[in-house]
Amino acid sequence: MYRLAVVLLHDYDLARDIVHDVFVSLLDGRGTDLVSGGYLMRAVRNRCLNHIRDCESHQLIEHRYFYDKEKYDTEAWPDEETLALINNLISGEISPQSRRIMELRFSEGMSFSLIATEMGISETAVYRHLSQALKFIRKKLSENG
Repeated sequence: MYRLAVVLLHDYDLARDIVHDVFVSLLDGRGTDLVSGGYLMRAVRNRCLNHIRDCESHQLIEHRYFYDKEKYDTEAWPDEETLALINNLISGEISPQSRRIMELRFSEGMSFSLIATEMGISETAVYRHLSQALKFIRKKLSENG
């Protein structure tokens, strides 16, 4: 069981903890009365796969919310012509709610949670509006060269 967990997780300590958790769940009565070797191996495999899935979910969330960083790289800021084009796109071609979210995020430097509270929407909705607006702006900028 331990070797299976190590092969799946590539982490000795975590593998030991997962095997330990399987046995703890059996002692707590959450397991079945008839426990076979196959059951134990499947339980360890499933717990390892659940752990991998949870880690991937956390990484995906971190990647999605990279916009919520407090510091910006100002050296890579675009030139005045590009800024003027971006401002025209923002003021004319995106929804008012997305425009307001962009203003709060980039002009006032507010976090997703503060924007969500102020606008009365969820943080996920803030992310979606911001993501769609940025995708639209990137598309228009690439079309214009």
